Amino acid sequence: MSDELLDRLRRFHDHTFPGVQETFETLVKEGQHPTILFIGCSDSRLVPYLLTGTGPGELFLVRNVGAFVPPWDGSAGYHGTAAAIEFAVLNLKVTRIVVCGHSHCGGIRALYEGAPAQAPNLSAWLELGREAVLPVRLSPEALRRTEQRAVVLQLERLMGYPMVRERVEAGAMTLHGWHYVIEDGEVHVFDVRSGSFVAASTAEHSGTGPYLLYDDGDA
Repeated sequence: MSDELLDRLRRFHDHTFPGVQETFETLVKEGQHPTILFIGCSDSRLVPYLLTGTGPGELFLVRNVGAFVPPWDGSAGYHGTAAAIEFAVLNLKVTRIVVCGHSHCGGIRALYEGAPAQAPNLSAWLELGREAVLPVRLSPEALRRTEQRAVVLQLERLMGYPMVRERVEAGAMTLHGWHYVIEDGEVHVFDVRSGSFVAASTAEHSGTGPYLLYDDGDA
């Protein structure tokens, strides 16, 4: 019986890799120098490289349920997302951080419907999005609004990281809030001027967090 996953690995090695081998060899020799930290939901329908048209070495990726950012509290421990933010900012010197939520997010829905009783870690993690919940009954519109509110909440949390705040205030880094509508193939970017999300197809800016001056030259 064929192992489909093993077959995929072999196809990558035999057919895909030869076409990109030179790129990876260069990345090994020169090291990685991504300029973007992409914090996205773990949802399998969100494909950052496909969405942004980027390739190997261009994005530093963090994926978790809901695209949440834990608060900076000065403690040390098993905080995978916080560690990745520190590494991206302090070691890789990224100049942009994107927080990307999406439509039909199961993590956001679970804020209204609850997580399985057997998932205490998930229940605790979901509390990072609690402030985005609306005092209304769940509906498609409420879900969409909560997904977008959660993205802005994470941008605010990022500013609690000293290394992020320092670079943002120095003009060396920008924060971007995105909401990807899966069925439309459209990303809506957070527009700090209007305080709302604007379709990228009509936007004049790639979106920026709530603590930055709007830079018309940063498209």
